[in-house]
Amino acid sequence: MLTATLAFAGVAALINLTPGLDTLLVVRTSVTHGRTGGRAAAVGIITGCLAWGLATAVGLTALLTASRLAYDALRIAGAGYLAWLGLSALWRCRRQKAHDGQKRLKGAAMATSDEEPAGSFASGRGSAFRAGLGTNLLNPKAGIFYMSLIPQFIPHGAPVFGTTLLLTAIDVIELALWYRVVSSAASVLSERATRPSFRRRMEQLSGVTFLGFAAHLLLADRT
Repeated sequence: MLTATLAFAGVAALINLTPGLDTLLVVRTSVTHGRTGGRAAAVGIITGCLAWGLATAVGLTALLTASRLAYDALRIAGAGYLAWLGLSALWRCRRQKAHDGQKRLKGAAMATSDEEPAGSFASGRGSAFRAGLGTNLLNPKAGIFYMSLIPQFIPHGAPVFGTTLLLTAIDVIELALWYRVVSSAASVLSERATRPSFRRRMEQLSGVTFLGFAAHLLLADRT
């Protein structure tokens, strides 16, 4: 059991460290909303992983391979959500550019308007959490990942439910540590690069990338 657990931890670490959609979301949110926003997105992603792990333990993720309709419905919903995230990022970038232009025209009298409203902090954390949760739960490949990887590391004779939850917990702990590093590094970069143009470029890049992930998910087959 110990050997299988350590082997899974090593494989999961390699997969988790590979840049992908979830890591991009944490980086982008940390840059645009600070370290707290990035960690809120990470909590959303991890919550989705816990849900997929529990679904794998009770056998629900098998529906994604057994039912083409279930897989396609989740895939289309996920692609639509990613497209919405991408278009929202591009729209915010355009709106912020127009806002910055107006401030430059009005001069220093408007300098204090850079500060966010007091209520926007909690709202930003909530939207970051929902984005992380949505991108994970609406990605059928995340479910297939858990269903295909975890069973390979369950020793013969070990309880499937308990071992699946154990391996899911290991994966989630690794993700939490990795996203903590990513969000801290990205927020430090954001604090040093305080120019509005830098954040607009980040929004543009993330928006286009989200649209790319949406197209890939929409066009990809289960394989």
